[in-house]
Amino acid sequence: MSKDRLIIFDTTLRDGEQSPGASMTKDEKLRIARALERMRVDVIEAGFPIASQGDFDAVQAIAEAIKDSVVCGLARATDMDIDRAGEAVKAANAPRIHTFIATSPIHMEKKLRMQPDEVVAAAIRAVKRARQYTDDVDFSPEDAGRSDIDFLCRVVEETIKAGATTINIPDTVGYNLPNQYAGLIRALIERVPNSDKAIFSTHCHNDLGLAVANSLEAVLAGARQVECTINGLGERAGNAALEEVVMTVRTRQDIFGCDTNLDTTQIMNCSRLVSNITGFAVQRNKAIVGANAFAHESGIHQDGVIKHRETYEIMRAEDVGWSSNKLVLGKLSGRNAFRKRLQELGVEFESEETLNSVFQNFKTLADKKDEIFDEDLVALATESQLEAENESIKLVAMKVHSETGETPEATVTLSIDGVEQTSTAHGDGQVDATFKAIEAVAKSESKLELYSVNSITGGTDAQGEVSVRLKYDGRVVNGQGADTDIVIASARAYINALNKLRINQEKAHPQLSSV
Repeated sequence: MSKDRLIIFDTTLRDGEQSPGASMTKDEKLRIARALERMRVDVIEAGFPIASQGDFDAVQAIAEAIKDSVVCGLARATDMDIDRAGEAVKAANAPRIHTFIATSPIHMEKKLRMQPDEVVAAAIRAVKRARQYTDDVDFSPEDAGRSDIDFLCRVVEETIKAGATTINIPDTVGYNLPNQYAGLIRALIERVPNSDKAIFSTHCHNDLGLAVANSLEAVLAGARQVECTINGLGERAGNAALEEVVMTVRTRQDIFGCDTNLDTTQIMNCSRLVSNITGFAVQRNKAIVGANAFAHESGIHQDGVIKHRETYEIMRAEDVGWSSNKLVLGKLSGRNAFRKRLQELGVEFESEETLNSVFQNFKTLADKKDEIFDEDLVALATESQLEAENESIKLVAMKVHSETGETPEATVTLSIDGVEQTSTAHGDGQVDATFKAIEAVAKSESKLELYSVNSITGGTDAQGEVSVRLKYDGRVVNGQGADTDIVIASARAYINALNKLRINQEKAHPQLSSV
């Protein structure tokens, strides 16, 4: 018996980007979109085109580049939003517009200040206008999880009549329990007369830690699309994690009457890429993609796995892209082997110049480290691409001095728009002194919100990956840097964040685009 297709709608580039500090440049979004396409994600929600010119440009670039996935733009139920989204996605092989309006009493009264009849009229108008640009229209009644069921049935029926082909039911604030949310999906499918004319979709937030559970229960209740993000990225506590949804459905085919079309071996590549670009590290015990997901410390567990893997592993690490292959490339490795391994890891280069730059950095690293792991290669590639995209401020040289009983001192030389400037500063530690020296030259007046260090691999010679979050005038950006010297990695991360602050990416407030 053939199984139904479960559509995976990835919103990492839209809802995921609403995490404070997760804002991405156009080129970063394009790299993630290509990785999602390689994973065979069905729908990529590329952004919220009305939010800013930068968002519009990113959605448009993704629409032009992506050939095998549907490319979607988000729009509120207004003519201006829908027109902007339609323009942004029109070059896509398969364009989609996702439009929404709130339907819960609290949202209609406090946020929209609209009567129920006005909301229905606006929803119908929005869907009809979106249909002028594409036959693929996704409608969301925002905060459906707290909406009156009778009113929700009315809105859903009317928007399907107007031409919506997908009805997405958001649990916007992560309020529902699994049985409640599944009951809502089931009731809509049963009570709406024309429900068979549309695909029902989930969009669950993780405020109570139930986003994946709610999504899966909804699938069992008849939903055939899940909106989710890589690593569960998203505002507040995040969204349903794509990797957890996909692998649960794939692993428990005895329960689910559907399956996805994803190439799950690409999951780890996507996870690492999103983590590197956003600076949001994946916790070690995170399901599927955490470093400990397939590790066994207990002697009993180790013995069982050695004798028969299925005793303690319900899926194969290789199926989601984990590999014990260290390759290990060394300083004598050639460019072709280097390029081939990075391609296997999902990293593509825009030009030979970029490849050469990353290859030279690899050779430098190979002189410092005994073993180079896949994680090292991905970090090298990501950092080189970050530098290429945001290069108005560059680190030219730095010297740091620290000894017992003395105040640490750092001297930093930066190139800003081609002009070199040097400054010396003291601080509580080497990193603090370095940041103060950089700030003395850059004069960004930004506030340091987060400083985080992670070891990319094991060993004392491991690269350190540093994330820095800066805030200035309401904008929050993340910067990343990697090096075997943690102080140099810190400087690179701070400079990367400063370069992002210089890019004009003003956006509409995230709550205006929340579903």
